[in-house]
Amino acid sequence: MNAKRILKHLLLPSWSVALAFPRRSLQAIESAVAASEQRHDAELRFAVEAGLTFAALLRGQTARQRAIEVFSQLRVWDTEHNSGVLIYVQLVDRKVEILADRGIDALVPQAEWDAICRRIEQRYREGEFEQGTCAAIEEITVRLARHFPPRAANPDELSNRPVLL
Repeated sequence: MNAKRILKHLLLPSWSVALAFPRRSLQAIESAVAASEQRHDAELRFAVEAGLTFAALLRGQTARQRAIEVFSQLRVWDTEHNSGVLIYVQLVDRKVEILADRGIDALVPQAEWDAICRRIEQRYREGEFEQGTCAAIEEITVRLARHFPPRAANPDELSNRPVLL
């Protein structure tokens, strides 16, 4: 158990997300997701939360483990072609995880998603939350467009709106 990490999570208020991602940034991210989805047949979700609960911290939950929970809670897996992608941001630790459903996971190696995550985290360390997120969405879009070109009927199966947890 890392006492310093626990204190950071418990002391950072949930409204701190709004400092990193104000309304205009969330709108820009939502627009970037919508524009992205016009270029491929996958579905993107963006979720951010300030910190983990005390119980999760006691269990030693990682950002990756939390991202898996959020992937399920937001039903990112619930798309016709198993083509959902989650960008999960855990703000306190400045950790980013990208999870892809099995239809995408079979085509895009996790190492590519991890490299995008590290670039986002670097941008976040520089205070570039909106820019870093939108740049990552573009990187993700390039990969998805390569493997999942848009169909004639390309329904929007998941909301494009960022989720604040």
